[in-house]
Amino acid sequence: MENQVSKEKLISDVKVVLSDAEDLLKAAAATTGEKAAELRERAAQSLKRAKEKVQDVQDIVVEKSKIVARATDDYVHDHPWKAVGIAAGVGFLIGLLVNRK
Repeated sequence: MENQVSKEKLISDVKVVLSDAEDLLKAAAATTGEKAAELRERAAQSLKRAKEKVQDVQDIVVEKSKIVARATDDYVHDHPWKAVGIAAGVGFLIGLLVNRK
């Protein structure tokens, strides 16, 4: 549940940052001189923040994936026949679902 809330918050945050950057770039296109340069710089900073947020989430997902993969690997090594049975059962269920057409 917490993971879903974090994901939704990240998506919302990135959308807000990208929207702000888009607005700043539009404003910069309509103006000239020093004001345009300032607006472009602010837009670049907004995009950089969005990129950093996405990178942070990517790092967290990769780390969690490694933990899950390690736990799965340990389980399969500790219980090889259970793992084979589970895989066969899942394969059987998928086969039934595919053949229902």
